[in-house]
Amino acid sequence: MPWVILLASAVLEAVWVTALGESGGLRLPVPTAIFAVGVTLSMLGLGYAARSIPIGTAYAVWTGTGAALTVGFAMLTGSEPVTVLRLLFIAGIVGAVIGLKLVKPGEASADPAVGR
Repeated sequence: MPWVILLASAVLEAVWVTALGESGGLRLPVPTAIFAVGVTLSMLGLGYAARSIPIGTAYAVWTGTGAALTVGFAMLTGSEPVTVLRLLFIAGIVGAVIGLKLVKPGEASADPAVGR
């Protein structure tokens, strides 16, 4: 369940970041309200998930997923250009997030002497 909450919080991160960009410097009421609710719920979810997931992993997954979704949405709406390199680098972020989920803590070291 913590991973589901973490991913939902990452989606909310993309929502609040996008709303922040649309808020006109927090002057427009509707995007500002979406920003405020989104950032609050997103942080609460991150905090909840960090009870069970190491904070470094949780934060990396939260920011990486949120960033990839934010850029993906911006490209879908035409706010940012779609290029092969951008898609490749976003795929790299997504791959890294998946890797963090699959690797158990302490398993990532290539040096067999680490952790002894």
